[in-house]
Amino acid sequence: MTMISAKKLIKMARRWQKFAAKQRKRIVFPRNGSDTDSSSSTSSSSIAGKSHFLVYTIDQRRYVIPLAYLENEVIRQLLNMSEEEFGLPSGGPITLPCDSDFMDYIVSLIKKGVAAADLHKALLL
Repeated sequence: MTMISAKKLIKMARRWQKFAAKQRKRIVFPRNGSDTDSSSSTSSSSIAGKSHFLVYTIDQRRYVIPLAYLENEVIRQLLNMSEEEFGLPSGGPITLPCDSDFMDYIVSLIKKGVAAADLHKALLL
């Protein structure tokens, strides 16, 4: 698994902090009863806990992702693709360009500790 350099991680975090500081309003999507899976948030708070961040999929499913997942190349690529497709969020949540089934699959593979090379192969299948 490739590690993200500390410099790059700090740069990425500062960029997101600047946008958060500019936009203090929070947009919360209405929740339906289908968000009971363990990989998504079950709390009603719109703020992630310490060492976690929130993302939404294109079908508006909410995920609370540990910051440690930023070391994973697939998560970083999804965030980069999100920035390219939707731009940086201004007053809204981070939306990943994938659906909830794909995100569930990625989270399950990362939780199982699948190596980065194997994770890329699994996603290509």
